[in-house]
Amino acid sequence: MKITDLLKTDTMILDLQADSKNGVIDELVQKLDKAGRLQNPAKFKEAIHTREGESSTGIGEGIAIPHAKTDAVKTPAIAFGRSAEGTDYESLDGQPAHLIFMIAASEGANQDHLQTLSRLSTLLMDEGFRSDLLSADTEDEVMKRIDDKEKEKLGAEEDDNAAQVKEPSGPQILAVTGCPTGIAHTFMAADALKEQAKEMGISIKVETNGSDGIGNRLTADEIANAEGIILASDTKVEMDRFDGKPVLIKGVTDGMKRPKELIDQVQNGEAPLYKAAEGSSGESSDNKGRSGFYKHLMNGVSNMLPFVVGGGVLMAVSFFFGINSADPDHESYNEFAAALSSIGADHAFHLMVAVLAGFIAMSIADRPGFAPGMIGGLMATTGGAGFLGGLIAGFLAGYIVILLKKALAGLPKVLDGIKTILFYPVLSIFIVGILMHFVITPPVSQFNTILENWLNGMGTGNIVILGIVLGGMMAVDMGGPVNKAAFTFGIAMIDAGNFAPHAAIMAGGMVPPLGIAVATTIFRNKFTKEERDAGLSSYFLGAFFITEGAIPFAAADPARIIPAFIAGSATAGAFAMLFGIGLPAPHGGAFVIPTVQGAPLLYVLAILIGTAVTAILVGLLKRPVK
Repeated sequence: MKITDLLKTDTMILDLQADSKNGVIDELVQKLDKAGRLQNPAKFKEAIHTREGESSTGIGEGIAIPHAKTDAVKTPAIAFGRSAEGTDYESLDGQPAHLIFMIAASEGANQDHLQTLSRLSTLLMDEGFRSDLLSADTEDEVMKRIDDKEKEKLGAEEDDNAAQVKEPSGPQILAVTGCPTGIAHTFMAADALKEQAKEMGISIKVETNGSDGIGNRLTADEIANAEGIILASDTKVEMDRFDGKPVLIKGVTDGMKRPKELIDQVQNGEAPLYKAAEGSSGESSDNKGRSGFYKHLMNGVSNMLPFVVGGGVLMAVSFFFGINSADPDHESYNEFAAALSSIGADHAFHLMVAVLAGFIAMSIADRPGFAPGMIGGLMATTGGAGFLGGLIAGFLAGYIVILLKKALAGLPKVLDGIKTILFYPVLSIFIVGILMHFVITPPVSQFNTILENWLNGMGTGNIVILGIVLGGMMAVDMGGPVNKAAFTFGIAMIDAGNFAPHAAIMAGGMVPPLGIAVATTIFRNKFTKEERDAGLSSYFLGAFFITEGAIPFAAADPARIIPAFIAGSATAGAFAMLFGIGLPAPHGGAFVIPTVQGAPLLYVLAILIGTAVTAILVGLLKRPVK
C-alpha cells in the first residue's frame, strides 16, 4: 500500500489558518471529518490530544505528526496541513511547524496500513523532501512528490536488505525503538539510527515495537554477537534477553534527534552492562530519570486512587442519612449507612496506605518489593504513622529489596528459584517490619500528631494563606506533579482527621474547568466554535472535580490561561478555608458538597467566586479569535 492510497487531495489544507497547536488539530480533524474518514470526530480529537499529552508530536525541523489509533476512525487516512508562516506546535526544538501530517489509524488497521503510515514519518526526515512539499503549488503536485519520494525510499530499502543478507558476521550494533502509540516516532527513530549508522559505515539492525507488533525482531545470535544495544523507547521492552550485554537506555526522542551520539556511546564502551537478575521494566532512561522519586510515587498514588475515590464516595453517601447515621449509639443510626461507612472507612481507607506503599516498592524493585511494601504500609496505618509513614515504608521496602538482590547475587545458580519464593520475602519483610516497628512508626506518628494540632490551632490569616497555596497548586499543572502533591497532602490530612485542607484542594481543582466553561459562554469572541463546544463539557468536568478537563485550553494559550486558572483556584481555596469548610470525602466534586463540615452553601460560594475570578481574567487576558 502506498502513502497516496491514504493521503488524498480532499484531506489536504495547503494554507492553514490556525496559529496554535489546538487550532491546527481542529482544522485537520474537521478536514478528515468532512472527507468522510471519521466515525466520531470528537472522540478522534480526544485521542489526538491524549497522545499530545504524552509528549508533543511536533518533532522539530518544522514537522508535526499528530496521530491516533482509535475506533473513531472510519477509514485509515492521512490529513496534510501546510503553514507558510509556521504555527506554534510546541515542537521539541521550540521552532514553528510548517508541515503537519495527521495520521488517523482505525482500531482494526491492518499491518499494510500501519507500515505505510510509518513510512511517511521516515520520509519526512529528508530535508530535501520537506523543501519539495513546502514549494509545491497544488494538491496534485504534493501527491506526485510524495509518490516519487516513496518509490525512491522503497528501492533504497531493497538495496539495504540485500546488503544485510550478504553480511555474514551480523550487525555490529542492535537497537530497539518504541513509542506509546507505535505509529510514527517508533519508525522515525529506527530510520534515524539506520541512516546515521550507514553514514558512519557501521552495520545495525533495529527492532521496532510498533502498534502492529514487533518488527524485525532481534535474534539470540545477533544479541550474543553485537557490540551493544541501543534501547530508544518510551514503552516496555523485553529486557531479559539482553542480560550481560552493554545496553544504552534512552527515550524514543533521543533516537530521532541524537542518533550519532547514541551510536558513539555504544562504540566507545559507555553503555552499562544490563543485569536481568536485578530486574527492569524496560522503560526508557528518560522515564527512569523522571522516575526516581516521582515515578515511583505516582505508581503508588495511581494504584491507591480507586481505594480513595471508591471508599471516599461511599463514606460521603453514608452522610446523606445523617452525619451520625453510622454510629449505632446515635438516634439517627441507619444500618445501610453504617455498612457504607464501614466499607469506605474501615476497609477501603484502611487498605489505601498499604496499597500506596506496596506499589511504590513494586515500582522500585519489581514484584519482590510488593509484599514488604504492603506490610510496611499496613504497619504505618495501624501504628498511627498514616500516609507519611506509608510513603516511607514504600521507598524503604523497595530499596531494601534492591540491596538484598545485590547481596544475594553471588549465591549459586541452583538457588535462584528459592531466592524469589523464600529469601526475598522473608528477609525483606523482616527488615522492613523491624525498622517500621522500632525506628519509623513512633516518630512519624508523633509528627502527625504535632502537625494535626498545628493545623487545628492555626489562626484565620494562616489558614487563608494555606488555602491560597493549596488551591493554587491544583491549577499549576492540572493533574501533574504539583497538582498531585497538593492532592496527596489533602488525603494525608483526611487520614489524620483534619478535613479543612482538602476542602481548599477540591475547590481549587474544580475551578479551572468551571472557569474556562463560563469564559467560553460569556466571552464567545475569544474562542473558536470548537472551543466553545468543548467549554460545555467543561461544566460537567469541573462539577465532578476533573481538573484535567481544562488542559486543552491551557495548552493552547498557556501564558494567559494558566495564570487565570491559578488566580481563581487560589481564591477558591482561600475562601474555603476562610469559611471554615471541612471535606471528609477525597473526591466527587458537586456530588459530595452536601457532606462538608460547615455550611455547604458557603463552600459553593467559595467555588463560584474562584470560578468568576478565572472567567473574568480569561476574558481580559485572552485575545479575540481572528
